[in-house]
Amino acid sequence: MKIPAASSPSRTNTLLAIVWPVLAVLCAAALWAVTILRADGDAERARLLLLKEADTYAQAYEQYVTRSIAQMDQITMQLKHSWEHGQRQTLLEDMRADGMFTDHAFVSVAIVGADGKVRSSTRRNGLPEDLLDAAFFTRHKNSNSSALRVDIAPAGFDATREVVLFTRRLDRLDEEFDGIVVMAVDAAYFTSFVGQSTLGADGLLAMADTDGRFWIEQAGDETGRPGGPRTLNKTSLGAHRDGPRLVGHEGFGDGVARAMGWRDSAVYPVVAMVALSQRDGSAAAQLYWEESRDRAVAGSIALALMAGLASLLSLRAASRAREHEAVRLAYRTATESANDGFYMAAPVRDRKGQIVDFRIVDCNERGASFYGMTRRDLVGRAVSTMDRGVSGDEIVATYRTAMATGFYEEDRRMPADTRLAFAWGRRRLVRVGDGLAVTLQDISERKKYETEMERLANQDSLTGLRNRSWLLNHVPTLLDAAAHEGGLALLFVDLDEFKQVNDTHGHAVGDGLLTAAARRLGALLRPGDEVVRFGGDEFVVLMRPARDAFQVAAVAERIVAAFARPFALGEGLQASVGASIGIAMFPRDGQDAGTLIRHADIAMYAAKHDGKCQHRFYDEKLSGGIQKRARLKQELIEAIAQEQFVLHYQPRVDPASNRLLSMEALLRWRHPEQGMVAPGEFIPFAEASGLIVPIGDLVIEAACAQLAAWEREGALLVPVSINVSARQFERGGVKTRIEEALARHGVPAALLEVEITESAMMGDRDEILAELAALRALGVKLHIDDFGTGYSSLSQLRTLRMDVLKVDRAFTAELDGGGEGRVFFEAIVSMAHALGMAVVAEGVETAAQLQVLRELGCNEVQGYFISRPLAAEDLAERYLALPQAACA
Repeated sequence: MKIPAASSPSRTNTLLAIVWPVLAVLCAAALWAVTILRADGDAERARLLLLKEADTYAQAYEQYVTRSIAQMDQITMQLKHSWEHGQRQTLLEDMRADGMFTDHAFVSVAIVGADGKVRSSTRRNGLPEDLLDAAFFTRHKNSNSSALRVDIAPAGFDATREVVLFTRRLDRLDEEFDGIVVMAVDAAYFTSFVGQSTLGADGLLAMADTDGRFWIEQAGDETGRPGGPRTLNKTSLGAHRDGPRLVGHEGFGDGVARAMGWRDSAVYPVVAMVALSQRDGSAAAQLYWEESRDRAVAGSIALALMAGLASLLSLRAASRAREHEAVRLAYRTATESANDGFYMAAPVRDRKGQIVDFRIVDCNERGASFYGMTRRDLVGRAVSTMDRGVSGDEIVATYRTAMATGFYEEDRRMPADTRLAFAWGRRRLVRVGDGLAVTLQDISERKKYETEMERLANQDSLTGLRNRSWLLNHVPTLLDAAAHEGGLALLFVDLDEFKQVNDTHGHAVGDGLLTAAARRLGALLRPGDEVVRFGGDEFVVLMRPARDAFQVAAVAERIVAAFARPFALGEGLQASVGASIGIAMFPRDGQDAGTLIRHADIAMYAAKHDGKCQHRFYDEKLSGGIQKRARLKQELIEAIAQEQFVLHYQPRVDPASNRLLSMEALLRWRHPEQGMVAPGEFIPFAEASGLIVPIGDLVIEAACAQLAAWEREGALLVPVSINVSARQFERGGVKTRIEEALARHGVPAALLEVEITESAMMGDRDEILAELAALRALGVKLHIDDFGTGYSSLSQLRTLRMDVLKVDRAFTAELDGGGEGRVFFEAIVSMAHALGMAVVAEGVETAAQLQVLRELGCNEVQGYFISRPLAAEDLAERYLALPQAACA
């Protein structure tokens, strides 16, 4: 509008009266429009910033929770392995004495047996004495899974604080339930991620599992409290886990609206939640709106110039508010832990705007002390000059990555010449505005602990060798290398007769023998070869490179020869064991660790079966025989457990009167699928495998029980003889077992007789002879079984003091031909009678044989001509119902 150069005062005043109000209205309208739009934009930005902050904290909290649970997972797995392969009753007490589990967060760590009782614990008063009825114990007992379980501790644990339980199932070698590992951890350990200064007075953290078993929450400055939601309304918010969102006051018990961030763990069934108060997040925006409104009112009343000035001041105030909020957020991010160092770094840019370095603009005293400085000395330094042991380009590159991605975290071993006063550090960088908030934490002790736990998990505690866990984890890597280095040989070495040394001299001597064997084995190998204790008295040797079988066979022969020499175990004690070796070659005999170990094991058993103290290479033909023997062994174990064995009884009669004098108990296997199995099909394998010992115990018990049953039925009893193997006598305690069985069933010792083959008593068998003497003193008669098939001599028969000599059926069969057969048998009878022993002829098949035996004065006869072996019911009905009945 053009104002006339000349005008009257009234017109000028009128024009001014019109212009100024119009200008004022226009300026006020413009000011209000700008103010409202700006306020709306700032409110939206504040909301997005708050949601992003909640999501960032939720992500960081989830990583913290996952790492924490992973540590518990690893510890319980290592404790499970140590317990199952050692059964050391003071395992946890010893580990605590060595400085482990001393952190206040560990309420108690314990091994609980299958009976619910504590076997080993770091703190006896930290958990109930009996956990048999605890829900988490029952769940492990009823489930074969060995996975980690996380629960809230029931009543009976440490009453001074809330406790979270990490439990894992323990198994015996036969995979039956053997108890659980229990690790009770203070719940506050999982909510100590940040404090009130970071979350704000109304901020909260929560951790829950996906199945709803537990809920841990920290609100404000309160410590972690498990047991269920208190502030957070779980029912109204449980479905909203698809990202950060604003939740109104109805979603919380205290009526405070918040921004929620959710993150599910990628490894464990837990969810981490962070809630930040909307009131705190929008405070700056609300303040800005109130200030702008006041200035807009003042500018509308005042001149347009004053309104513009107020607008300019508001913009500057808003800018300062935003800068202040960025600084506050940076400090909140960096000061998560009072024990951590924190730094604020600003980028240093060149003329092109590229970041060339960073400069420390602020830090705390803890952070400065890490570098041996004060805060005043450190502030202002370039980041590239802070660590002498790390190149400037490398550390600046790390900071650039954090600026580009918004977040970066790393664990770094600090070089020896660095300024930093610790070995391992965890550095976390978070972009805030145009700078970085850096947190530095000393994790040296944690890394030392993790290294020690890794060593314990991969090293055999007795011999110091690598263990089975290491073998299974590292063989795949070795095979990859061996494919390019000339192959690999896996030698499975088993000590022969180790069990006898262990049983005879005790476990302490056995442990010493294993240690000596490990040293001797290691001394025979090349520097690059590996020796692993696979378990018990089994070792695995990994030879690489192994280019041909001749080279490997030479090493195996060297091991067999070395182990043939006795081991000196101190105090004049020597132990002789041998070594049986099975060999599998890679890649010929298998492409993976499991196949190579299994094939080498098969070859080792073939070496044992062929006579021990030798080596065998794997051959596919071996698998069939090994699998057949393994199947037979498993079936025999099941037969013992399910009581599939029964006794049949074969009468022995007076050859002159056919009168029943005694009977022999003969073992039969009532197989559920094959029917009745003759002893010749399983007794030799039972002898070789050692299963004859528990089978022999069953025979003793069954014979005594049957004699007692016949007596209750009113039968006329005669003595019953049972066969006792040399393996039973070698184990010892035969006299004790027989005496206990006789007493348990109320059977006189004179009614039970023991048969043992002559070959089992030959040589230096002082312990067996002492056991036999104890049986005779008990009143049990002793028989030499299958006489004539062993290596006995007249002098040995004279010193053995046996009661009955049973002549093998091979000599009885010769009586039909007369001549030398009759003369030889007559000599045996005369010799036995001269030594005070009765004679029993086995295998009487014809009337002619019986007649000759009558003429020779044989005391008793048995065989199919007299009677086949009979079941207990049939024998009682046929013979025992009559008063000393004559056999038909």
